[in-house]
Amino acid sequence: MATLGLTACANRIYYYPEYNYAGRPTPPSGLLQRVLVAYTSGGTSGGLQILDGLRDIRSNVQNTIPGFSISGYSAADPIQILNYPEETTGYVLSYTDGTLGKVNYSTEASAGSAASFGSTTPSAAAASDGSIFAGAAEQAGTLVVSYGGSTFYLNLPNVDKAVIDQGNGVILAMVRNSNTMYRVVKLPATNNPVTPPGAVDCEPLLLPVLCVVPVAGTYDRPTDVKFSLDGTTAYVLNSGPEYGGTTASVTFLQEGALNINSVPTVNPLSPGAPSPMETLPVANPVPIPGGVTAAVSDGTYLYLSGQQLQPSGLFAGYLTLLNLATDQTAAPISISDGTHTRMLLADDNTLWIGSHLCASGVRAALAAKGNTTQAANTNCLTMVTLNGTTTPTAQIIPAVSATATNPVTVPYPNTNQNLYYYGDLTGICWVQGYHKVYTAYGGQIHAFYTDATSVGPAGSEINNYYITVQGTVLDVAYMDALTNSAD
Repeated sequence: MATLGLTACANRIYYYPEYNYAGRPTPPSGLLQRVLVAYTSGGTSGGLQILDGLRDIRSNVQNTIPGFSISGYSAADPIQILNYPEETTGYVLSYTDGTLGKVNYSTEASAGSAASFGSTTPSAAAASDGSIFAGAAEQAGTLVVSYGGSTFYLNLPNVDKAVIDQGNGVILAMVRNSNTMYRVVKLPATNNPVTPPGAVDCEPLLLPVLCVVPVAGTYDRPTDVKFSLDGTTAYVLNSGPEYGGTTASVTFLQEGALNINSVPTVNPLSPGAPSPMETLPVANPVPIPGGVTAAVSDGTYLYLSGQQLQPSGLFAGYLTLLNLATDQTAAPISISDGTHTRMLLADDNTLWIGSHLCASGVRAALAAKGNTTQAANTNCLTMVTLNGTTTPTAQIIPAVSATATNPVTVPYPNTNQNLYYYGDLTGICWVQGYHKVYTAYGGQIHAFYTDATSVGPAGSEINNYYITVQGTVLDVAYMDALTNSAD
């Protein structure tokens, strides 16, 4: 009777629904709103830790388990998480050895190596269904593609970016300091395969299967490619002056013409060759006055972040809205300086933009001259409140001020104890439906509310005492997002 009484009165701290979203199993940790954290310890070792994104803690509620991690995973420098919550799978790129590790979200364990691209690989891409992996092995000068159970090493000197579309049928590559873009094509199965005209390389040499060919079009230092939500258009982000080019712009391409099975019959760069460039009501490429190195779309606008070169010779960060119905751009909006690499749409009509090296632009110059307004805030995270117009409001997070009489410092300084600057932002994720985002900010976890709370207005920081990670945080991902596009 005593046993029955104790068990009947026990409090259920964690509630597990009978049917989780999309039939996902309850993981070993028992957490249903998990934030995955990639970290390194001095660049010699590292791993993947799991945080409770609902309760903002790294342990269980009872504090009997001090922390959760991905079992069996270890890497020296895990710089990038490729997150596919629909497939309950993630891939993590180790910069040190170029290995792309696979993570099973259901078992919270390493599933071995998915691909290997060689040391100091700056970029990797994975098909959502795990059928294709691509990595830019810049040091070796090869585009490494894992396809159909084989690995192909396609010669492409200075390649530094690889991209795969969400339909898993387009593989694109970009080369440092170049105005040319490339794609991968698959040759028909035959005993006598014919090398496509204009091919840069085909592998294997004697019986080629995959080739890399140039993509016709107008580009200016292309650094990345984003794809439309309906899978019809590829948006090539031309960084222009930010990477030594002339004009920042977006080139619109027909995604279908880039398919891996579409093999060119004439040299793509020859006069009169078919071009995948779309016909727009405006000039294609579309100039982006504020610069562009990162983008995200909600189907109505393409939000573009980048930097504009100023008369002083310094760069200033801007957000530009490109209307996808008219292909017209609105006036750029001032945001954090620095090289923008992260953009995320989150709850409460907010857009979050992250950059690195942001204390070396116009804002830093103003701060050096004694300016104490937000114009001199050099932090690397911008929260944009979207209000349905082309002039949303932008705020740098955290909002610090170095006034002598009433200084406003960062709420939770990192170990360097800099009270006005967190550092580079290298990762961001949206804890979907819970009005918060988690970031890898200055090498540590910092989380922010997307709406106004008792703590303060939208953009207020959550106390990170219970979510900090031992080591240097490099990236974050929300493992339990409803769709792949949420992260």
